[in-house]
Amino acid sequence: MAYAEKRSGRDGRPYYRARYRRPDGAPDGTVLGSDGKAIKYPTKATAVKAAREAEAEADAAASRGRWVAPEKGRITLGEYILGKSEGEGWLARQDLAASTEQSYGHYLKRILPTFGETPLAGIEQRAIDAWEKGERARGSAVSSATYRRILHLVLEDAVAEGLLAINPAKRRRNRGKRAGKLNRGPEKVITTALGALLIAERASLLSKRDDEFVAMVSKPYTGMRWGEIIGLQPEFVRDEAFRIEQQLYELDGGRFVLCPPKDDSYRTADSPRWLTRLVKEHVAQIRPTPCSCHGMTFVFRGGRSRKQATATQAAVARQAGVAVGTVGNVLNHPERVTEKTRARVEKAMAEVGFVRDAAPAGAAAHWRRSGFSAWVWDPAVSGWYSKKGRYEAHPVAVTASPWPGVPVRGQNPTGAAKACWVPIRSAMTRHALRHLDRTIMEELGTPKVLMDERMGHIDPSVSAQYAHVTPAMRAALVRGLTEVWEASLDARLELADGSAVAVLDRLLKERAASRSTPS
Repeated sequence: MAYAEKRSGRDGRPYYRARYRRPDGAPDGTVLGSDGKAIKYPTKATAVKAAREAEAEADAAASRGRWVAPEKGRITLGEYILGKSEGEGWLARQDLAASTEQSYGHYLKRILPTFGETPLAGIEQRAIDAWEKGERARGSAVSSATYRRILHLVLEDAVAEGLLAINPAKRRRNRGKRAGKLNRGPEKVITTALGALLIAERASLLSKRDDEFVAMVSKPYTGMRWGEIIGLQPEFVRDEAFRIEQQLYELDGGRFVLCPPKDDSYRTADSPRWLTRLVKEHVAQIRPTPCSCHGMTFVFRGGRSRKQATATQAAVARQAGVAVGTVGNVLNHPERVTEKTRARVEKAMAEVGFVRDAAPAGAAAHWRRSGFSAWVWDPAVSGWYSKKGRYEAHPVAVTASPWPGVPVRGQNPTGAAKACWVPIRSAMTRHALRHLDRTIMEELGTPKVLMDERMGHIDPSVSAQYAHVTPAMRAALVRGLTEVWEASLDARLELADGSAVAVLDRLLKERAASRSTPS
């Protein structure tokens, strides 16, 4: 029976608490606020009204099997996710791959500042809607939707554990702008087979190695993800296919972990003979050695550090017109030199490209995402170096010949160059080369069952259970990929009959010779 309970405040003034009969037969419940504390009503009538409404709501929820004791929802979201001690919370109970656990950590950093101190029972749908709208205004619609999806996942588990009656993060159907429901994100940008070849050539010109060319050619003709490319071992390169057994995933802080492919998508990607031969010849040429982090041998090596091209202290001294010891004093004992001398030496450092504590020469064990993007991928695709650290965004200065031009480095490269690269496909990501593989298969008319197998996707539909990959399908795909590759070489020959990239130059000459030979 709903009733009002009279109480006295600290100031002696009376107030009322709304009390009602609980469906579980426990002592009468009290109407609580979002902070988990009893609401103090100024009059008996308002308290009775609130008690009746709470009792009716509790009875209705119990009849649907959705009633939850209010005290269970008093735990805050932060306590529920992280636990009161390490290893006790929701996050610790999840069986996640290292990469997914890292991603969840990033997502929770966007959720907990807003809802971390709020009791589970106090999280309201309208508050979640307003928070998501704010996140969308600050970032992208795709990211804000992801944050809400993770919050929904957490609260759904809280419902399953009997801590909440309903999930407040659940979206109401047929509400809001239709555009928001379509989960539209930025435009997906891809290129052509020729564009992929030109990007691979530029990447190799920027790095002065074959690794980047071979890797960037392999990606659109196998559909491998970036982590699968850098985690590829020589024994998984077969005569007619690549076996995807693992990936190397770079965690925050630069540590690499060896883990299964995304979503456990172990698979075999059919490959034309020309591609497996290209990769095997690359391995034979570079003779890779085991990395120090895993003690394993991989097909591709990491790139050289940007710091490795730094000038010496002697070069700085010559540029500034001072002794080498003076440069050392500027670095280690600036109080020993005058302000004028220090300024002159620091200017000389910038002019010759001096970097303190530069890394030793040699290739890193694995490519790092940020370094590869800044110094290889972005300039190869867009023709511009992105802003990174003390380096401002600037065009890739190149020589006039051989085509497409060789990047010019050293002092004042823009002034010494004869041209700059034009964009191939601006705003394109590395992952787009995987999309290109799927697009090429669509153009070739490849059966969906083979495309799904190759990409590592699972189609749960009934019709997919009745479709099977056949040797004829695989052979047709390999023939089609070979034709696409040869057509891209032909198009590249129309632009120039040679390349400063040795491996591409050989491929172009082989292709030109095969075209001139009567069939």
